[in-house]
Amino acid sequence: MQQKSFVLQETDALLRYSGGDARRLLNLFELCVHASSSDKVLIENTFVAQIAQQNTAQYDKGGEQHYDIISAFIKSIRGSDPNAAVYWLARMLEGGEEIKFIARRLVILASEDIGNANPTALVMAQSCFQAVHTIGMPEARILLSQCAIYFASSPKSNSSYQAISKAQKLVSETGDLAVPLPLRNAPTELMKDLDYGKDYAYAHDFEGNFVDMEFMPEQLSGEKFYIPGDNPRENEMKSFLESRWKDKYKS
Repeated sequence: MQQKSFVLQETDALLRYSGGDARRLLNLFELCVHASSSDKVLIENTFVAQIAQQNTAQYDKGGEQHYDIISAFIKSIRGSDPNAAVYWLARMLEGGEEIKFIARRLVILASEDIGNANPTALVMAQSCFQAVHTIGMPEARILLSQCAIYFASSPKSNSSYQAISKAQKLVSETGDLAVPLPLRNAPTELMKDLDYGKDYAYAHDFEGNFVDMEFMPEQLSGEKFYIPGDNPRENEMKSFLESRWKDKYKS
């Protein structure tokens, strides 16, 4: 292994890019040493700045800037700005960010921020995740760019995220409420004798494959978790639900 020495000529860039974090400073210093082809490495501001800008994710592993940039990327997509989304994507790629990390965040975003406003987004995100794993860089950057632009240009809805958050909060407050008897499984005669499954109305036996019955625990009748977002696809879902349930799903 090549032995190297160094001359610490300037420290301004080291301190600026490390942001006062000793771990980040050491990571950046190590990158500078490895990046130099000389046996005697000159640590000066211009060289340090160049290395830092080329390797943001590597010298900032687990650090604040790593999370700031992915946050800016997600918020740009959520805010429907494809130009900003592609810029922050480029920052991550140029900094050496792991492409599977980016693709994984896109899968989460597809449900959390787009959801049923455009269900195709989740399918596309999953395909992108599998594809970048198969293809790798540099071509994977094109797939990630396509997804980021498509998602930023898509209608948005966080209604699914809001629904499960509300439901989980209520479950934590109310505990394990009993499943209504009509909804219980009855695989044995004893369970049938205890009225498990009694009075359950099989939806497909009714017109429109729908029957008006209560599916929530009695104590939670009337609770609302899913509030359709105001976008073309969820407006269709809202109309469907209102046509079945009347006031139950009116906002």
